[in-house]
Order: sequence, then structure tokens, then C-alpha cells
Amino acid sequence: MNNKGVDKSKRQFLTSALTVVGAVGSGYLAVPFLAQMQPSVKAMAAGAPVEVDISKMEVGQLIRVAWRGKPVWVLNRTPEVIQTLKTLDAELRDPLSNDSEQPASSKNPVRSLKPEIFVAVGLCTHLGCSPTFRPEVAPVDLGEKWKGGFFCPCHGSWFDLAGRVYRGVPAPTNLEIPPYRYASETRIIIGEAAEEKNA
Repeated sequence: MNNKGVDKSKRQFLTSALTVVGAVGSGYLAVPFLAQMQPSVKAMAAGAPVEVDISKMEVGQLIRVAWRGKPVWVLNRTPEVIQTLKTLDAELRDPLSNDSEQPASSKNPVRSLKPEIFVAVGLCTHLGCSPTFRPEVAPVDLGEKWKGGFFCPCHGSWFDLAGRVYRGVPAPTNLEIPPYRYASETRIIIGEAAEEKNA
């Protein structure tokens, strides 16, 4: 075959143009494919830390927020509740959270960074039902031993107002304490652990 008279510059231009168009087309096809592999905005938000403003919380008030698809409770405990917690050890399965994989901040009688503010995942450790908040002392349906706490209506597990499980109930462990920290005196970040202080 005789290539005399063939304009090689046109051939090279067409080859280069076709290569560029092919690369751009491949990019347009690849972008949606790769984008669908990324987690959705909703999925990313579900695992993101949650900020809770406690500046307007009244003493004794419980607020509920969602974090990672779970209910999280923030309770502003009264001084009387904090005193009562110290008297319940004999009734509890694990008063100092020694038997569970919990943050160091929960391995104390109040199970919190600050005694008055309690933060816990609001799911029973038996089968995952959400216990009800029952702050009243000795109600008729729970009896004289009840000093206020969280009652699971599914199978009757009792937790005190520090999320510690009572003896002789189906729940095997204390309520889970999520990682959390104080961003300020009135703002809690749930989903980020507080820095551990070296003793």
C-alpha cells in the first residue's frame, strides 16, 4: 500500500481527538459508578457526632436524641438522685461497670463525666427494647424498692438513674454509655470520646 499523498497530520489529529473524546466519555461513565459506591449523606450523618445543647435543661429533665440510629438519653439528675445512687450497690449486678466494655467515665457510681448529667444509649441490654423513664419513687406498679430509674416493659428489667442494672432481671449488663465529651459547659458532643486524664 502506497502512503504517498496521505496527510499524516490529519490522521494524528483525528487519533488524538478520538483519544480525548474516549477519555472524557469514560470519565462521565466512571463518575456515577464510583459515586454510587460512596455512602449516602444520610448514612454518613447517621454515624456523625451529635451536638446537644443542655443550657435550657431543667433539673430532673430527660431529653432524647438520635445517634447512629439509636436513642440516646441525656438526663439532668437532681442532687437527691445522686445521693440515692450511692445507696443502691447491694441491689445492683455491676455497680461500678467493671464487667462491661464501657468508657472509663462510666466506671464510677454516677457513670458520667459530671455527676448531674447522665448520658446513655436508651436500649435495654437484654433484647434491645427501649426502657421507659420512671423517675418516681416507689410507684404502686413497681413497689417499694424502686428508687427511680428506667423500666423495660418488654421483659421487666430495671435500671437505676445511672443506667446500672438490678440483680435478678433479664438484662445482663448496665446500659451502654456512648462516647461523649463536653464542647463547653452547655454543649455535649455525642460520638466523640472525652480525653482521658492521666493520673
